[in-house]
Amino acid sequence: MRILITLLLTAAMLTAPVFALEPLGPDSFDLRCTAAVLMERETGTLLYAKNEHERLSPASVTKVMTLLLVAEAVESGAVGAQDIVTASKRASSMGGSQIWLREGEQMTVAEMTKCVAVVSANDCAVALAEHLCGSEDAFTARMNRRAAELGMTDTHFTNCTGLLEDPDHYTSALDVALMSRELLGHAFVRQFTGIWTDTIRGGEFGLTNTNKLVRFYPDCTGLKTGFTSRAMFCLSASAMREGTEFISVILHGETSQQRFDDARTLLDYAFANYALVTPQTETLPAVPVRLGTAGSVGAVMGESASVVVEKALQNSLEVSVELPECVNAPVEAGERLGTLRLSSGGVTVAETPLVAAESVPRTGLLPLWMRLVRILCGQA
Repeated sequence: MRILITLLLTAAMLTAPVFALEPLGPDSFDLRCTAAVLMERETGTLLYAKNEHERLSPASVTKVMTLLLVAEAVESGAVGAQDIVTASKRASSMGGSQIWLREGEQMTVAEMTKCVAVVSANDCAVALAEHLCGSEDAFTARMNRRAAELGMTDTHFTNCTGLLEDPDHYTSALDVALMSRELLGHAFVRQFTGIWTDTIRGGEFGLTNTNKLVRFYPDCTGLKTGFTSRAMFCLSASAMREGTEFISVILHGETSQQRFDDARTLLDYAFANYALVTPQTETLPAVPVRLGTAGSVGAVMGESASVVVEKALQNSLEVSVELPECVNAPVEAGERLGTLRLSSGGVTVAETPLVAAESVPRTGLLPLWMRLVRILCGQA
C-alpha cells in the first residue's frame, strides 16, 4: 500500500522528469534544413526533432565544444581568465573566420574566448586549445571524451574549429543541443555569446557577431553559427524569456538567412506554447526506515526540480505523490523512493523521481540488541 497525496499546483517545476512531453515530428514545421532540434535548456526536454541523429558536418558549431572546455577550465581554476595566451605559428596561420593573430601575439584567455564566441575566430580557438592541452590534437581528444560524457553518441571531432572538410568530423542536431545546453550553464562564456559588437586590441579591431539573431531576435542569448561547403549553413541559437531558455539547432541549412528563419520559427513556437513552471507544495512526508540508524528518511525532489508544460494546461495542473509505507536500511542519499506525478484532467503530463534527502545506514548488531532489550523491558 502506498501513501497517496494530491496537492494543488500553482505552478509546476519537477526534477529530471522520467515522463515528459513527446517531441513534435519533422513534418510539424516547414523547415528546409536537413536536421533540427528544439530543446528547453534547464530540463533538456526535447520539443521538436527532425533527423536529430543524422551525422552531419557541423562547421564552426564545433566551437560550442571548444568553448565548453575553455569555460570548464576557467571555472575549475585550471586556467585563469586573465592568463596570457601566446599565438603559435600554426594558430596564426588558420584561415576562415579569424582576427588575424600574429605569431607571438599575446591576449588573455578571456579576450580570445570572446573572439571565438563573437566572430568564430579559428586562430583564437587553436591558440586556446594549444594553451589548455599543449596541442590541438590533445585538445581534440579531450573534446571527444567530453562528448562521450555528455551522451553525444553521434559525434566525433578531429579538430577544434570545424574549418576542415573532414568526413570523420561530424555531429548531430541532438548532440549539438546537448553540448549547447551544457555550455549555457557557464557564466564565463555567457558574458560573450550575447555581444553584438565589440572591439579588441585597444579598440583598433572591431568584432561583429556572426549570429544575426543576437541583434534581431528579442532576448537572444547566443550561441554559435557555422558554414563550410560541406556543412552548409549551421546554427545553434538560444533565447531566454521570463526565466525560460530554449535552444534551436539548425544543421545543413540552404542559405544563411534560411537557418536564421528556421531557428526563429522554432523559438517563436516554443515561447508561444510552452512554460517552465514552479510548484508550491506542502512538505513531503518522511518515509519510515526499517533497521536503520534513523527511524525515517526525508523525501525530496532532485537538483533542478523543473518541468516544461504546455501553457494551455498551466491552470489545470495537479500533483500526486506516491511513496512507500516503509523502506529497508541502508538508504543512500539520492536513492529513489517514489514518484511525483503531474497531471491534467486525469492525463499524466510528467513524472519525476522522489529521492532520499540523506543517507540512513543499517543499524549494527549492538544497537539492535539494545533496542530489543528496551522493548522487552517495556513489555515486562
